Amino acid sequence: MDYLNINEYQQPLPTLDSKKRDKLKEQTDAFEAIILKMLLDKAISAEDPLLPKDPGRKIYRSMQNEQLSKELSGSFGYSELLYNFLTEKKFG
Repeated sequence: MDYLNINEYQQPLPTLDSKKRDKLKEQTDAFEAIILKMLLDKAISAEDPLLPKDPGRKIYRSMQNEQLSKELSGSFGYSELLYNFLTEKKFG
């Protein structure tokens, strides 16, 4: 009995050049920043006695969390996991 080799029928996987890899890393870092912003918004929603209760408090807190999430992105781990998953699955 003759068996088929399924690997003969698979198309070769595309490759990523360094420019596209950098762009993918940038996008996974941005995605991680969004996740971190949501976590920070929930975690730091407690009352802060140092900030006065005024109309701009929520805006200031949101801006602070956004900046903090951008600084933390890329080193938290989600970005690296997503980047590795996408490059291995799509570009083997």
